[in-house]
Amino acid sequence: MHRVLRIGHRGAAGHAPENTLAAIQKGIALGVDFVEIDVRRTADGVLVVLHDETVNRTTNGKGRVDRLSLREVKKFDAGNSEHIPTLEEVLTVAAGHAGLMLELKVKGVARQAVEAVHGAGFRAPVIYASFLHDELTHVRTVDPEASLMVLFGTLPRTPIARAIEHGSSHVGLRHDTATRRLVDAFHRAGLLVFVYTADRPGDIQHAISVDVDGVISNFPERIARQ
Repeated sequence: MHRVLRIGHRGAAGHAPENTLAAIQKGIALGVDFVEIDVRRTADGVLVVLHDETVNRTTNGKGRVDRLSLREVKKFDAGNSEHIPTLEEVLTVAAGHAGLMLELKVKGVARQAVEAVHGAGFRAPVIYASFLHDELTHVRTVDPEASLMVLFGTLPRTPIARAIEHGSSHVGLRHDTATRRLVDAFHRAGLLVFVYTADRPGDIQHAISVDVDGVISNFPERIARQ
């Protein structure tokens, strides 16, 4: 049985405020292989780590992150006195400890994200993931060697063809859509399969039983070491 990779969702969001340096450090402490984070851009063009298009849910601030400057964004409390980190800060914290899965949440950030990774001299594996599949094509033009993950919510009619069309090495599936047949089909096409976001032990067990390659979880310590 192959080893299933542990991926901490938004750091380790079951234990610390999501997408903060504290959550990322917690994921590392729990022994994740990868930390998954969400990438957006501020009004003044800085890449920051935030899931929603507004800061309302995860901080004590209000407003769309793409209409706020980094200085404004940094004033908000993201929980436990944590702040919204920049991508550069995350690269510094994760360096030497874990790989990074960067989910590109908006169009037009591919080049900047790749340049940030290269500029930081980040040596661990990086997977660029997105539901915006064209954004992955842009990553590929900047870095022909990049590992790409096409994310699927509801599965399209031809998911394998879609993944291959975008030059993906990985596919991200909702954990409740992963079946042995589907995972086998992706594997035959040379693609690695990760599932999101599996938190309940039964869901994690199901994912492992259908032979996925990685599980994304808010509680990465629940993913057994094979």
